[in-house]
Amino acid sequence: MAGPSAFSVYALRLGPGEDIVTSLLKFVEDKKLKAPFVMTCVGSVTKATLRLANATASNTNQIIHLNERFEIVSLVGTLNKAPHLHICLSDKDGKTVGGHVISDLEVFTTAEIVIGECTGLQFTREMDDRTGFPELVISSRSEKA
Repeated sequence: MAGPSAFSVYALRLGPGEDIVTSLLKFVEDKKLKAPFVMTCVGSVTKATLRLANATASNTNQIIHLNERFEIVSLVGTLNKAPHLHICLSDKDGKTVGGHVISDLEVFTTAEIVIGECTGLQFTREMDDRTGFPELVISSRSEKA
């Protein structure tokens, strides 16, 4: 654990056909953000690939591929080089589905995203033998100097 930390806020709007994850990673790289996270996101997508909650490190095939129009109800997570994002989507009938974002978040009409960065921290990932996944490591930027 590290902190507390001040933070900066950025806003980004993506248009039809843009990939949310690719665009977020490019934004983070271009701005040289060290501890970025998604504060909020609204918009819509035409497809998404998600890993469901019952997946484990040894059984990661619990993946769904969605190919229809969805409203983004929520998108949250951390955005270092290996982003950890979770999304909740609502279909035309208001039914929701959510999970860990794998890929293919293609914007339908818009994605309005607010990104925060903890200015005194740095996010990295290291393999955690307890979970079998690369997990978030939080450090103070002064420790990295």
